[in-house]
Amino acid sequence: PDLGRRFAERKRCADLECSMLMCRGKAMRDFKGPDCRFVNFKKGEAVYVYYKLIGESTELWAGSVGSDFGYFPKDLLEINHNYSNEELELPTDVSLTWW
Repeated sequence: PDLGRRFAERKRCADLECSMLMCRGKAMRDFKGPDCRFVNFKKGEAVYVYYKLIGESTELWAGSVGSDFGYFPKDLLEINHNYSNEELELPTDVSLTWW
């Protein structure tokens, strides 16, 4: 299917709006995304996860670093705290996002 600018058709969230934190982690190395849809971070920074893409782009999660929000490769994050164990599966175009 044509996803347009979306990376996946579905995602996992802690709530229907994908506004609740799922987990927090520490960046294992610096990351600079290829475009403005990605969040950049430095090794050791705290990264907060709001949703996880599922399907074809399972390697991407969405979250924030400071006041910046965007996608990042999940393999660059060492999870150190889970806020919610509940995960809802939703279409990527249903919830309201920050951007």
